[in-house]
Amino acid sequence: MPVSVVRFNLVEPGATPASLSARYRAALEMATYADEHGITTVQTEEHHGVANNWLPSPFAFAGAVFGATRHIAVTVSAVIGPLHDPLRLAEDIAVLDLLSGGRLVTVAGIGYRPEEYAQFDVDWKRRGKLQDELLETVLKAWSGEEFEYRGRTVRVTPRPFSDPHPLLLVGGSSKAAARRAARLGLPFFPSAHLPDLEAYYKDRLVEYGTEGWTMMPGAVTPLLHIAEDPDRAWAEYGAHFLHEARTYASWQSGDIRSAVKSGATTVAELRAEGVYRILTPDECVALGLDNLVLHPLSGGMPVDEGWRSLRLFAEQVLPRLGE
Repeated sequence: MPVSVVRFNLVEPGATPASLSARYRAALEMATYADEHGITTVQTEEHHGVANNWLPSPFAFAGAVFGATRHIAVTVSAVIGPLHDPLRLAEDIAVLDLLSGGRLVTVAGIGYRPEEYAQFDVDWKRRGKLQDELLETVLKAWSGEEFEYRGRTVRVTPRPFSDPHPLLLVGGSSKAAARRAARLGLPFFPSAHLPDLEAYYKDRLVEYGTEGWTMMPGAVTPLLHIAEDPDRAWAEYGAHFLHEARTYASWQSGDIRSAVKSGATTVAELRAEGVYRILTPDECVALGLDNLVLHPLSGGMPVDEGWRSLRLFAEQVLPRLGE
């Protein structure tokens, strides 16, 4: 059975507080519906100071999802590690792990937007060292024992639910990220389909004498929207996908490797490119992918259209995937 993911970043250009509140509540209702219909995962992420209201607080959103659901996992992909206080992050993740019974998956990356570091007065040039400190600290903190941190003795309680600790992956597209994951014996989450980097990570596991595994996007990992009439949906809603694609493109320099990377400047180019796809239920089933990522509220998509996409996916795609 393929992994099924519903992605939320809660973007809404030009939102009012009332419209954004309605979008957040709709996303929570969608997560509840997804849980009831056997969807595997809610995926969310972190970005700061974005004009289109990109979600800045994924753990708060994850807590709301856990309170409304019973089975579905929440993957934060990714938390920008160096922007967080390590002890507070360890506490927040431990509480969510206890609340959810181990349903939280955290991917720790270092980000690629210097302006986010500037907003929090964090030195962009020290991001690698800060990420090392953060990962090492949360792993010690989750033991529940005292340890030395920045010259003082500290202890973080409560201990998490998961043993030995909540699921924590190291994200990135660089050899430095792969080395960091291998050195700490943590799973590695490449930001795109990068088999050479996966092989490099496995070699480093041998070098460090640690154990780990890779959760890597497939060679084809489109963001999906389900519609009975894709031509109509592209005509009416393609601008929402293009808005998100152009936002990502404005952040990503040439050396950034991402499963969500588009060079499109028009809706027609975006449709031809295939990073975002609007499919009928039959077309979605025929894809035969191991990992299906539905993006029902992409780029400020109207909530009603997001619901249509989600219901088609849950009622006309999912039941047929195991056939």
